[in-house]
Amino acid sequence: MTALAVNAVMGPISGIYCGNIDATEPLDTQINSTPAASAWTDLGGTLGGLTVNINQQFAMLAMDQVVDVVGRRLTERDIQVVTQLAEPTLDNLSVVLNGGTVTTGSGFKAWDPEFTSSATQPNYKKLMFDGWAPGANQVRRRFIIRRALSIAAVGVPFSKDGQTVFPVTFGCHYVDANTKPFRVVDEVVAP
Repeated sequence: MTALAVNAVMGPISGIYCGNIDATEPLDTQINSTPAASAWTDLGGTLGGLTVNINQQFAMLAMDQVVDVVGRRLTERDIQVVTQLAEPTLDNLSVVLNGGTVTTGSGFKAWDPEFTSSATQPNYKKLMFDGWAPGANQVRRRFIIRRALSIAAVGVPFSKDGQTVFPVTFGCHYVDANTKPFRVVDEVVAP
């Protein structure tokens, strides 16, 4: 029964990072290290946690001679990462709105959206976040989303008694025939 007690997991992510689509992923053995700042931007704290939703749709296989479903085939998989960025910086605004230009000058910093049409290829990014994995020694779990895009409405609250955050939903997308769209790595520590 000991394994049941040590495999329960609770707690927030310890970091969320964004990189260009060609950003080098840290080695699996580097799971307990902060990713290289030269390739990955730390998006800061989150508010209200982070949820990974994996929606799978299956088509049923049937036969006239059998009343039971004889099998299923995966026809669609939609992976989404939902969170609120608790640091509403202009750099994070650029991430949640899939691009734009951040400029700085004497006494100011500004963000301008990209002027695109629906025919323009969106600005996909890599997304990575670290949380906790099952185990007795507080080990890490790292998710890597290899082709992410912010896909939901972004409402930015400014209120008397509420924190300003950037709500964001990242969608995970197909990469190519040789690259899986996402990866999950758990740290393993010998007992």
